[in-house]
Amino acid sequence: MKSIGVPGRAFALGMLALVALLACASAALRAQQSSFAEIESKVTEFTLKNGMKFIVLERHEAPVASFLTYADVGDANDPKGQTGMAHLFEHMAFKGSKSIGTTDALTESTALEHVDAAFLALRDERRKGRNSDPARLKQLEDALSKAQEEAGKYVTQNEFGEAIERAGGQGLNAGTSEDATNYFFSLPSNEMELWFYLESERFLDPVLREFYKEKNVVMEERRMSVESAPLGKLTEEFLSVAYKAHSYGISGIGHMADLQSISRADAEAFFKEHYAPSNLISVVVGDVDPKRIQLLAETYFGRIPSRPKPDPMDTVEPPQEGERRVSLQLQSQRVTLIGYHKPDINDPDNAVYDAIGSLLSEGRSSRLYRSLVRDKRVAVDTGGFSGFPGQKYPGLFLFYAFVAPGKTNDDAEKALDIEIERLKKDLVTAAELDGVKRRARANLVRSLEDNSDMALQLSSWQALTGDWRSLFRQLDKINAVTPEDIRRVAQTTFARNNRTIGTIEPVELASR
Repeated sequence: MKSIGVPGRAFALGMLALVALLACASAALRAQQSSFAEIESKVTEFTLKNGMKFIVLERHEAPVASFLTYADVGDANDPKGQTGMAHLFEHMAFKGSKSIGTTDALTESTALEHVDAAFLALRDERRKGRNSDPARLKQLEDALSKAQEEAGKYVTQNEFGEAIERAGGQGLNAGTSEDATNYFFSLPSNEMELWFYLESERFLDPVLREFYKEKNVVMEERRMSVESAPLGKLTEEFLSVAYKAHSYGISGIGHMADLQSISRADAEAFFKEHYAPSNLISVVVGDVDPKRIQLLAETYFGRIPSRPKPDPMDTVEPPQEGERRVSLQLQSQRVTLIGYHKPDINDPDNAVYDAIGSLLSEGRSSRLYRSLVRDKRVAVDTGGFSGFPGQKYPGLFLFYAFVAPGKTNDDAEKALDIEIERLKKDLVTAAELDGVKRRARANLVRSLEDNSDMALQLSSWQALTGDWRSLFRQLDKINAVTPEDIRRVAQTTFARNNRTIGTIEPVELASR
């Protein structure tokens, strides 16, 4: 047999190393898949008679548990003329009930009725517009302040939060998106009954105390995040142009006139419609016994009367038939947004869109970073991702670029177009697609490490797809994506007549 020289030996050793590496990667993948299967085997689910869904994942590594309630109602569900309503409930999340947060529920109820009456009188006068009486407005504003001050005498501030803090709880918070509102915190597992009591009280018998004060907080938040923030202002205008019919195009934080006019009675009606038990999913992840969880759920949440699930949204965004543009002149750096309409999360190609987002945007080796930031230097930051502003309904695949000094929005748009056309014309390489799949696995593994993150993942996939197991099935779907899939979806989606472009031009440019 012919002996192998040094170069040949090096090649053979290299091949052996590659085989070993591939074997390790395959073993790691099998281990991860086994880990996913193990997690699935530890999930218990049940539904109460009133329609409320529970998902429980046992994890006994530490004596703690994370609790999350997913309300299947978000900014997209705001009633006409009441934008910002869903977001208001994030601010009302921990105000309490008739049993929590008050020194005298009966007297407070009467005081709150006086607050409502004072607000409605003020609203009626404001609605007169130019015909309103300034002196009368001042009188009514003072009356509202006085009524609020009187009602405030019966409020036990932060009783909800302090009860959790005394029990060793952490992370008490709430969040609103276009698709949902989430309420969450963590507790030592031996204190978990406290969560069942507090959380069920909020959904059984909430009191929207200090409602008008919190409205003022939301209005100030709008001033800070939209009216005084160039990117917030552009995003609001951009979505209003991208959408003609669907409520994804309406400001989630609410328009100022709507926020000013919403009453506590309006909010109570919204709660009654959208916070039915059948529209809620609670997830518990941590050191718990599923049988005890079910017993406590039936004891506390079972008290909430069943109500019909809200009617589904009928409005469907019609196909876009021509490119749309909006440009704002603001005191800001240049920014370019390009959005293409795409299907919702349940579309068969959803994993392909996720793969495209990873290919374009994840890490400094991503296509957009390498091209726009490193090589052409037309942007200081850039990316592309799906699911904007939500995933429950058809959304947008959004490209963005924060334009570099000395460059223009036209430069950024052309550079983004080049990368988009590459996706439409050329097949991605096997190495690039392998990187996408490796990152998807790594991201999933990281998301499983934290109890709170896991609770959010399970609830979101359950609500959006009808099955929490979709969290793990998505990885299989991404692994099945081919270069041909990416090119096909890019050709279908990234068409000029399907896109909306939004830009910020510095005000100095307008004065020249």
